[in-house]
Amino acid sequence: MSAPLHHLRACELTLELGARPWLMGVVNASPDSFSDGGRYSSLEAQVQLAGELLAAGADILDVGGESASTGRPAVEVDEEISRVVPLVERLAGDLGALVSVDTYKPAVARAALAAGARIINDVSGLRDPELADVCAETGAALVLMHTLAAPRERMQDAELYDDVTGEVMSFLRERIELATARGLAREQLLLDPGPDFAKTPAQTIRLLAEVGRLHELGRPLLMAISRKDFIGALTGRAPRERLAGTLAALAHGVQHGAHVFRMHDVAAAADFLAVRAALAREMEAGRDLALTDEIRYDRSASD
Repeated sequence: MSAPLHHLRACELTLELGARPWLMGVVNASPDSFSDGGRYSSLEAQVQLAGELLAAGADILDVGGESASTGRPAVEVDEEISRVVPLVERLAGDLGALVSVDTYKPAVARAALAAGARIINDVSGLRDPELADVCAETGAALVLMHTLAAPRERMQDAELYDDVTGEVMSFLRERIELATARGLAREQLLLDPGPDFAKTPAQTIRLLAEVGRLHELGRPLLMAISRKDFIGALTGRAPRERLAGTLAALAHGVQHGAHVFRMHDVAAAADFLAVRAALAREMEAGRDLALTDEIRYDRSASD
């Protein structure tokens, strides 16, 4: 199915979603990320990564100062601000990027928006309604994600849901009502079904298989599928070995009309989307399309 067309208000911007899939590149400012903790420990390394993601085709950069990894205490607000704000200033200022910040803390959100972010990606399911107040006051877009667990709490219960998709929809519908009651416009809301959050791999798979049902909620869908546990459970691979599985989930999400895809491997995702669009005749391949001599052969390989 084609993605339904939606407008998303993000401060002074109005984003048009649905004409093509958007890619949200991940820039972690946290040393304990499940997939790349410690690889980009300095501000300069994080900015360099962000530039590479933009060049590869990222439409949005999602900055996180606290990992969603479970079993560890929350990062103090001042520490998270110190990780996030200088990075947001560089990405929004020097690189001119559209920046999302992955936080559930109102004070961090306020500081990040003042630094130039335009979207708040709340992985707590709006556990603190004050976060909605911050977005209402600033005009920022807000990602509403489904989860029944507190931040950094692991919840794995095979009996938790009778109808996981229906219960996710009910939860998100309730959160939409809460957000709008706190002053947000519906046009500021982006919905994330929350793969792996308070869900077993089997529950996540069933939810994503039925993700097209979420269009009934009338807002654009964010699919945070990159390197997720359900892919690891299916393939038996560690996080940085899950690219093929991630691309399969990307294909499924595009087929079912999702709008934004949160990805670590943006270059591979952009290549996948380009080839898919050409073969589906969603993008015209001109008669002069040709392979250049520079990339016809792998010059590094032995003959």
